Amino acid sequence: MKVTAFCCFYVWKMSGDGDIGSVMGFSGFGKKARTFDFDAIFEQTRRTAIERSQRVLEERQKETQMEEDGESSKSVKPSVHSQKEKVAAASSRVHESDSSSGSDSDSDSDSELIGPPVPPQHAAQEDEDELVGPPLPPGYSGSTAHSDDDDEEEAQDDDDDDNPVKKIPDTHEITLQHGTKTVSALGLDPSGARLVTGGYDYDVRFWDFAGMDQALQAFRSLQPCECHQIKSLQYSITGDVILVVSGNAQAKVLDRDGFNVMECVKGDQYIVDMANTKGHTAMLNCGCWHPKIKEEFMTCSNDGTVRTWDLNSEKKHKSVFKPRSLQGKKVTPTCCTYSRDGKLIAAGCQDGTIQIWDRNLSVHTKFHCRQAHTPGSDTSCLSFSYDGMTLASRGGDDTLKTWDIRNFRKPVNVATGLTNYFSMTDCCFSPDDKLLVTGTSVKKDEGNGKLVFFDRGSFQRVYEIEVTNASVVRCLWHPKLNQIMVGTGNGLAKVYYDPVKSHRGAKLCVVKSQRKEKQAETLTQDYIITPHALPMFREARQRSTRKQLEKDRLDPKKSHKPEPPVSGPGRGGRVAAHGGTLSSFIVKNIALDKTDDSNPREAILRHAKDASENPYWVAPAYTQTQPEPVFAEESEEDEEADKEPEWKKRKI
Repeated sequence: MKVTAFCCFYVWKMSGDGDIGSVMGFSGFGKKARTFDFDAIFEQTRRTAIERSQRVLEERQKETQMEEDGESSKSVKPSVHSQKEKVAAASSRVHESDSSSGSDSDSDSDSELIGPPVPPQHAAQEDEDELVGPPLPPGYSGSTAHSDDDDEEEAQDDDDDDNPVKKIPDTHEITLQHGTKTVSALGLDPSGARLVTGGYDYDVRFWDFAGMDQALQAFRSLQPCECHQIKSLQYSITGDVILVVSGNAQAKVLDRDGFNVMECVKGDQYIVDMANTKGHTAMLNCGCWHPKIKEEFMTCSNDGTVRTWDLNSEKKHKSVFKPRSLQGKKVTPTCCTYSRDGKLIAAGCQDGTIQIWDRNLSVHTKFHCRQAHTPGSDTSCLSFSYDGMTLASRGGDDTLKTWDIRNFRKPVNVATGLTNYFSMTDCCFSPDDKLLVTGTSVKKDEGNGKLVFFDRGSFQRVYEIEVTNASVVRCLWHPKLNQIMVGTGNGLAKVYYDPVKSHRGAKLCVVKSQRKEKQAETLTQDYIITPHALPMFREARQRSTRKQLEKDRLDPKKSHKPEPPVSGPGRGGRVAAHGGTLSSFIVKNIALDKTDDSNPREAILRHAKDASENPYWVAPAYTQTQPEPVFAEESEEDEEADKEPEWKKRKI
C-alpha cells in the first residue's frame, strides 16, 4: 500500500510539472484531436474520380482503335501502363488527401499514422471496383452489355423458380430389382439413408444407399408375414422402426434391421360390435404412423374399422373409428392417413365416401363427402398437402381429385383418364407443394406405365415420365433428398434423381465401383513326395488276384449272395416261411380245404351203363306198372315263366 501510494503521488507530481508524457512513455499527451474539412476532402475526391474516369475512358478507346487496326498483339501494353498509372494516381490521391488533411490540422500535425501504409496495388484494386463520375458516352456499351447479361441470368433463374417443372429430378435413374411380382409397398426413412420395399412375393427388402455399390443389391431380405402380400411399409418419424401392413389381420412393427418389435393382437371374430374387440378380425388394407407422436400408428381393415395403436401396448388398440354409409351400415375402409399436424384422421371407403374424424373424437365425423368417388371402387390413396389445407384422393374410378377441407362438399379439381388397377396406387405432393404426382396402370404388353405430374393450381398435366412396360403402383417424393421412388408391377423399384438438385440418396451408390467377387479358396489333397516315410502314409501292398477273389466271394455284399429264407419269427421286414411255427403248422394241417373240384355230371354218368344193365333200385319198381316212361307236358305257365326276366324268376 505504501509503494502504491508513493507511485500515485509521484505520477501526480510529475503531471503537475508537465512531464507526464515522458514518464508514461508516449508523446502527444494532452494535444487536441485533429479536425477534418469534409467539404474539401469530398471535392478533392470528386476531382480525382473524374480525372481517373476520363483517363480510363481514353485508354479503352485507344484499345478499341488498336483492335480495329489489327494491332491486337500490342493491345496488352496500354493495359499495363494504365495499371501503373492507376497505381500512381491512387498513391498521389493518398498523398493529396494526407496533405489536405494536414493543412487543415492545427499545430499538432507532427503526429504520425499508426500501422503500415496501405499497399498501392490494393488501393488501386479498390478504386477499380466502381467508377465515380459522369456517365459514359452512349457509344460505349461494355458495362451495359455486362449488366444485361446479369439481368438475363437473373430473369432465367426467376423463371426456373416460377416453373415447377424445372425442379423435377428426372435426369438420372437407378433400378433396384426387388423381384418378379408387383412392388406394392415403399418406405424411406426421414433422413433418406435407407429404403425398404415390399411386394406380392411376400418379401421385404432393405436397401442402404450409403452401403450399396453399383451392383445395387439389398443387404437384407425377409418374409415377416409368411405367405401374405405386403400392403404398406412406412418408417416412423424417428426412423427407428417400420410399420408392416400385410394381408393378414395383424400389423407388425420391425426395427431398422428387420427384427420383430411388436405384433398387434387379433380380435374376436365372433363379436358383432367391432368396438368391443381388441384388434382387427379381417384382412388389413393400409396403415401409417402419426406425424408428431412417434409411438402411435393407425391401421384400417376389412372388418369396417380404423384403429389407432400404441407401440408400448400391443394387447389392445388405442381407439376405434367406425365409418358408416348413408344408411348407417358399416363400410370397408381401403386407405387411411393422418393430416400433417396429426389432428385429423381421413379414410377412403369402398362406397365412394371420404370420411374425416377429429383424432380425439371418434364418434362423429368432422368432414364427410358422400360421393367423392364411384361407389364400389377402391379409393387407393389419400394424401394431405404440406400446408394442410388440400387433400388429394386417388380413386379406383380412374380419377385424381383435390379437396379443400374448409369446403369439403365438392372437389376443387378433377383429373380423369388415369387408369388404376391396384388398390394401393399412390399420389403425393412435391416438396414445394406446387405439383401433384400419381402413377397409371397398364395391362400386359399394352403400353408403358407413366408417372404423371399435375400443377396444383391449374391442375393441368404439365409433365409425365414413362417408367417401364408395367403399371406404376407406388410413388414417393422425398423432401430432403429431392428424389422420386417408384414401385412398378414387374418387380422393379426405380429411383429418379438429379445430380445438381438432389442430395445424397442414390448419388452415394452410383459413384462406388462394383466390388470384385472373392475367389473361393479350395484345399486340394497334398501329395506325399516321400512315400513310406511314416506308417500312416504307407500304402498296402497289392495282393494276388486269387486270394482277393476268394475274399470277395465270402463277402455277401460283393458276391451278391441271395438272402436265405427266414427261420423262426420274421425280422427286418421279412416274414418266415409258411408253417415254420407251431401255430402255422396246426392251421395248415387241421383246417384243410377238402373241396372236390371234379365234375358231378361226369361222376354220375360213369355209373350209367352199369345201372342200365343191372338195375337195382329204381328200374325194377316200374317194370310192371310203367314200363314206358311218361313225361309231363309243357304248359302255358311254363312258357310265360320262361319269358320272364331272370331277376323275376322264383328261386328254387
